[in-house]
Amino acid sequence: MEFVNSVLPKCVGDETVESAAGDGLLLCAQCNTVLGESSGVCGEMNSLDSIVCLRTTNDVVISNEVELGHKGEIAKCIYSSLKCSGCDSAVGIVIHSAPSRLAAIRSLFLLNKANITCYILGSQSVVKVSSLSFDVKPLGPSMNMVRKQFTAHLEQMTQMKRRLDNSSVNSSSDR
Repeated sequence: MEFVNSVLPKCVGDETVESAAGDGLLLCAQCNTVLGESSGVCGEMNSLDSIVCLRTTNDVVISNEVELGHKGEIAKCIYSSLKCSGCDSAVGIVIHSAPSRLAAIRSLFLLNKANITCYILGSQSVVKVSSLSFDVKPLGPSMNMVRKQFTAHLEQMTQMKRRLDNSSVNSSSDR
């Protein structure tokens, strides 16, 4: 799983309109306490009906009790529940230990879509998180572009160094 800042689409009737990353606040569906922001979202786990977050606010409380998953996708996982500090309702889990198939989401915040909503800042509307898509975009094309830019800058710096070296050799021989 590759992680990038997410793009939140806003659902308007049957249309899906994308808004820029960082334009939404994740809220507790029970009491509207702010649990995080969309810039902290790095993907989703459809099999767990959860969005994956790198960070949350201090209003997301990690339970001191650890649990062992016995069935479903979290079988053989050791995890703690996440609760909203405002109303004490369950909002997700954080997995501490898991089989290799879930290694990418260990120690990340998994917020259950059914228990959170999203306030879209640009439109000032609250939507169900289940109506949003948090698909992860591949990093490969972006990394290739950065690599090309880096290579071009390195070549420019190398040419400048050669010119400086040549000019310093020429000025030394002139003396």
